[in-house]
Amino acid sequence: MAETETKNAAAAAGDAGTDPGTGTGAGTGEAAAAERSDDAGLGAAGSQLSTAPDEKAPLPGLGVIGWARWFWRQLTSMRVALILLFLLSLGAIPGSLIPQTGVDPMKVETFKEEHDVLAPVYDKLGMFDVYSSVWFSAIYILLFVSLIGCIVPRTWQFAGQLRGRPPGAPGRLTRLPAYTTWRTDTDPDDVLDAALRTVRKRRFRSRRAGNAVAAEKGYLREAGNLVFHIALIVMLLAFAAGSLWKAEGGKLIIQGDGFANTLTQYDDFKSGSLFDNDNLAPFGFRLHGFDASYERTGPQKGTPRTFRAHISYWEGADGPEKKDTVEVNHPLEVAGNKVYLVGHGYAPVVTVKDGQGDVAFRGPVAFLPQGDGNFTSVGVVKVPDARDKNGEKTQLGFQGLFLPTFALDETRGPHSTFPALDYPVLSVNAFHGSLGIDSGIPQNIYQLDTRKMKQFKEDGDLFRKFLRPGETAKLPDGAGSITLDGVEQWATFQVSSQPGKGWALGGAAAALLGLAASLFIQRRRVWVRATPAEGGGSVVEMAGLGRSESPRLPEELADLAVALQAAAPATAEEDHEEDHEDDDPGDPVEGARA
Repeated sequence: MAETETKNAAAAAGDAGTDPGTGTGAGTGEAAAAERSDDAGLGAAGSQLSTAPDEKAPLPGLGVIGWARWFWRQLTSMRVALILLFLLSLGAIPGSLIPQTGVDPMKVETFKEEHDVLAPVYDKLGMFDVYSSVWFSAIYILLFVSLIGCIVPRTWQFAGQLRGRPPGAPGRLTRLPAYTTWRTDTDPDDVLDAALRTVRKRRFRSRRAGNAVAAEKGYLREAGNLVFHIALIVMLLAFAAGSLWKAEGGKLIIQGDGFANTLTQYDDFKSGSLFDNDNLAPFGFRLHGFDASYERTGPQKGTPRTFRAHISYWEGADGPEKKDTVEVNHPLEVAGNKVYLVGHGYAPVVTVKDGQGDVAFRGPVAFLPQGDGNFTSVGVVKVPDARDKNGEKTQLGFQGLFLPTFALDETRGPHSTFPALDYPVLSVNAFHGSLGIDSGIPQNIYQLDTRKMKQFKEDGDLFRKFLRPGETAKLPDGAGSITLDGVEQWATFQVSSQPGKGWALGGAAAALLGLAASLFIQRRRVWVRATPAEGGGSVVEMAGLGRSESPRLPEELADLAVALQAAAPATAEEDHEEDHEDDDPGDPVEGARA
């Protein structure tokens, strides 16, 4: 078997006067001289293994231009880009923990009322509008500029490397971290031809330069690095576009009602600064039914199992209706928008008659769940056009508590024990007077303003009735009656249009692929030199150099050596010499064997 030697970086120190027994150098000057000699020996072979900028560049001179160049170099360095990326992630944390004005203004007002000390500080720091604040925008823009400044010179340098050829072999291959040699009877030209075929078969870029073959592999590492940073820019642009041109709104729809995508139809609506409300896509949908199921037994009793809305939708003014279902995390996609199912509840259907016996109100009224898990819900019924028993105009109002599965005890009072409609009951209080809706000031449809109203009393006690479906309660003094006709269901939908989502997803996928390529692909170079040997034949030398230390490089070099020995086998004399050298205890080991 051929003699093979793989020499690591410690061998260079040994050549410079390092004591084999202790590993200490003969002197600082000699070690430095050895290091300079080592670098000079590699020459072009050790250059351009990376597109990273030269960190040893001299600092600029004094002056405005010099400091500007220094600032630009620092800003466009990869270190600063990573720092800015970390700061951007850190700055997004308050936007997730603190209520945001653009998401829920009511929560922001509630937070300010509950935290009178922190709120002014947060307000000055822009914590209630993190993503549009000056400091967050500054980090965002600096990161964007930094990434572009990093990528542009690296891209040109990488393109130059792709157009170039592998550098020639260094003068002393023994100084490289992976090295092997053997003697063969094969002619040097034949050895080099066989080496060229071997490395090309392994997909190395290669060329023959003098008495050596130069080969290079692993360009996808730098390509992956560039793809990763370009993908970050794509993601930043996508997020910016999504913030500027986004539009989303919510709508509560009672079973049987519909929705058209116009601004006046939304219960709440918010959009980016560059979004034009006239560009809302023409579509609509109608809620035909809602399926909800819950766990009936066990420790998870009452846990929702199925939320499914049955709808029909159409595109354009005259588009045909199509039936579909919307579930949680399974939105409807229509006209470039996504319709998400975000909530569900009950709408008691009531009929209110006034003191004249006329129907003053009839229809379903949405009641809002209170978050107890059993859909205990509250709501109000407003009757602005009613007359009392004397024919005088009046207004009626009802505060209601809806219980899907009614229960009553001394501790909790009336409450619901299960979210399904097992035993529905509506509890109501009645008022008469002025609802305050004639003043022109907007009101919350889920709250009853009782400042100008009086509550009905019956036998000296406040009026309160519990109604089952089909039951009627008469108001005192012949003021009318209220009937619970039945119970419908409602669902809340969020209509969202965010044009940058697809680009953001593509950028994230490309970033992961690029990061994997830059981490797991190693850039390396291999040289094969064949020189005439005394007495005929050739002396074959193989060496490898990687961008970073890796145990895979010696292994790959050993595989290449084995493959080449099929065309240039080692001489029997060389095998015999290897056996004698292995038996010599005084032979210092200079490196691992390939």
